[in-house]
Amino acid sequence: MTETDVSAKAPGERPGPGGGVTDLRRVGANPDYWYPVALSRRVPAGRVIATAFAGERIAVYRGDSGAVHALEDRCAHRQVPLSMGVVEGDTLRCCYHAWAYRGDGRISQIPYLSKGDGRPPRGVRGYPVREAYGLVFVFPGDPGKAAATPLPHLPAHGSPRYRTMTYERTVRCHYSFMHENLLDMNHQFLHRGVVGKLHPELLDHRADARSVEARYLFTHAGGKRNRGAGLLASEGLGGRDTSDVMTIRTEYPYQTLDLVPENAERPSFRLWAAYVPEDAGQRRCRAYGLLMIEKPRIPGVLSLAWPLIRRFTERVFAEDRMAVEAEQRAWDEQGEDRNHEVFPLILDVREVLRDNGVPIEPVAAKAACGSALGCGDPPEPPAG
Repeated sequence: MTETDVSAKAPGERPGPGGGVTDLRRVGANPDYWYPVALSRRVPAGRVIATAFAGERIAVYRGDSGAVHALEDRCAHRQVPLSMGVVEGDTLRCCYHAWAYRGDGRISQIPYLSKGDGRPPRGVRGYPVREAYGLVFVFPGDPGKAAATPLPHLPAHGSPRYRTMTYERTVRCHYSFMHENLLDMNHQFLHRGVVGKLHPELLDHRADARSVEARYLFTHAGGKRNRGAGLLASEGLGGRDTSDVMTIRTEYPYQTLDLVPENAERPSFRLWAAYVPEDAGQRRCRAYGLLMIEKPRIPGVLSLAWPLIRRFTERVFAEDRMAVEAEQRAWDEQGEDRNHEVFPLILDVREVLRDNGVPIEPVAAKAACGSALGCGDPPEPPAG
């Protein structure tokens, strides 16, 4: 196979409509799941914010009753974004002509409408919305499936044994690069400046129609290790080395990671992550992470360690983001995936993401500018 031959079928990959392999970076996130679009604390009562899912602009607001609502982010009148509007009670009023919308998207008032005027439109789309784990989730797919589709189950969140650190960051890449990055722990050389020499040994892995799970044994083989890394792995302030078992799971469309130190009964930390495509071409995603860290037996130690742990995790994330965004740029320049993956685990997760995803519409992809640079990117919020 030559460097540019992508028609040959690699192990674990399936043929596309033309006989070649379906390019995963042209597969969109399935909208029939609950996706986080905002931190709850960023939507206080009386505020509206702009969010998006795969090119669908969504206005999220909280009314005076405390309930959160999600509407298509456009006024049915002149298409001005409703995220520029004003919250009044539990309605959202457009900033332009003051058309008011209920939480389901129906128009509740047009201030200047008289009896002789034409019949107004019914309103705009309202999205099913739920709050959990400090996040606002919307269901961008078929609303009839929302009630039967569960939110992710995170037993460690809210447990007295764990304290949660929350992240949200924009990453300029297709969401599949993020799944591959976390699941493939063979890239520890990238993090050598913060974790030293880590040796990951794949103990086993398994896959089914919707999930891929891998277990690694991690041993520290030398080099300087960031103190935040040791504290996160429950090595304590003394910094003793341990052999840790890490279990990583992609269960569509979410991802989890548990780390259990040597001789421990439970994970020292548990990570849950979701990667929400923002633009229509799905070349930019919003990464949400909940890092649930076990509280040590000594009160107050975790509070002291918190800044060190956050700095460590932020640095690791920054290095990962550098790598996956470089992968996306290569895809954009080449117009296709030319990488030669040999790790069976990654071939399996690609198959899961292909089989559970949906095609990205060519027209939508064109509207998204066709690159990872994005069009009108939202500003980066401060660290969570």
